Amino acid sequence: MLTLKLIHEETDRVIKGLEKKHFKGAKEAIDNVLAIDKKRREAQQELDRCLQEQKQLSGQIGKMMKEGKKAEAENVKANVAKLKEDSKRLEQEMNEAQQEVQTLLCQIPNIPYDEVPEGSAAEDNHVVKSNLRECKEGDTVGNWTTVPDNNEAKLPHWELAKKYNLIDFDLGVKITGAGFPVYIGKGARLQRALINFFLDEARKSGYIEIMPPTVVNADSGYGTGQLPDKEGQMYHCEVDDFYLIPTAEVPVTNIYRDVILDEKDLPIKNCAYTECFRREAGSYGKDVRGLNRLHEFSKVEIVRIDKPEHSKESHKEMLEHVEGLLKKLELPYRILLLCGGDQSFTSSICYDFEVYSEAQSRWLEVSSVSNFDNYQANRLKCRYRHADDKKIELCHTLNGSALALPRIVAAILENNQTPEGIRVPKALVPYCGFEIID
Repeated sequence: MLTLKLIHEETDRVIKGLEKKHFKGAKEAIDNVLAIDKKRREAQQELDRCLQEQKQLSGQIGKMMKEGKKAEAENVKANVAKLKEDSKRLEQEMNEAQQEVQTLLCQIPNIPYDEVPEGSAAEDNHVVKSNLRECKEGDTVGNWTTVPDNNEAKLPHWELAKKYNLIDFDLGVKITGAGFPVYIGKGARLQRALINFFLDEARKSGYIEIMPPTVVNADSGYGTGQLPDKEGQMYHCEVDDFYLIPTAEVPVTNIYRDVILDEKDLPIKNCAYTECFRREAGSYGKDVRGLNRLHEFSKVEIVRIDKPEHSKESHKEMLEHVEGLLKKLELPYRILLLCGGDQSFTSSICYDFEVYSEAQSRWLEVSSVSNFDNYQANRLKCRYRHADDKKIELCHTLNGSALALPRIVAAILENNQTPEGIRVPKALVPYCGFEIID
């Protein structure tokens, strides 16, 4: 969440940032936070005064009794008793105001960096790079139409999965429901190959592998911003009040909740493979066909904890890592800088990676790489201690998919069709043990 320090010191910038993110009632929300925080501070000041006066008067009572000034001592006792009641009332007012401020701050999104473009929807995102053609400055998704030249008819991945017995969507419906596919034979081996390939590439880039739980408590969901913003999209185990994770970002980042790190240990670089679970309520139509949108899917996530002055460099390195994966998989891709209105609730800046699906003639998102500045860290109370002056400061948190598997699998199947079968990218052959799916 946004810090009160930022809101107090840069009120106009915060409001403008929220407006860029198309947060309705931005000024009213910030004014409300400032007004309630003023009430809290006034209660705190009055409470401090009461406690100080109470301490001074209490010290006089014993002396008065020794001097035989019993009546005066009783009057002072009465004043002390009143001050105690006032203190209880002021403490309650202060705590209620503090809780109200916290509740309001949790409902206010992060503000975007200055370089984030204006825009209200996905069509306004900027294409900043592609391996298909040189992008022009200011290109947006809405006017970017160049795609690979291929006049041959291509089968969509759901037909290929059936043809080569790779994925059984109907069996998944039988066992669980729609959105829970069953991978079979070479389909399962391709999945496992991608997982191991992504983890090995992350290890080569200095990431420490974590194997976290895939079920978290509400505090963890709150810490990374899924709660209270996205509870409707998470599977909830009501009896125990646990949540199935939508991404490994949640458990891995929460490792550092309520932790003070040493500056010398930053940046921390973790990666994790997990199953991910998303309800995807309201999704329908072609966007959910086959592997396009699932309720359960595999993903390798990279997470960084860094100090503020280095987090932008960390973000750049993460983008280069994800791009390197797509190059090695020989997939047509593009990189988008998301506009303010299409950014997530918690991000300061986000780049999406998309691969092109030849059979579907559309782009499929396979990764989002975000810098959250200190927004998540403030919720997590994730801090670090400076090496020189021992000052304690909030960290910056970053994360990205490296990569999400379903749409990568779809793109590999659709883009590598040959008369002999589906060609496996060279980088994956050592992992899966075959060069072609036939």
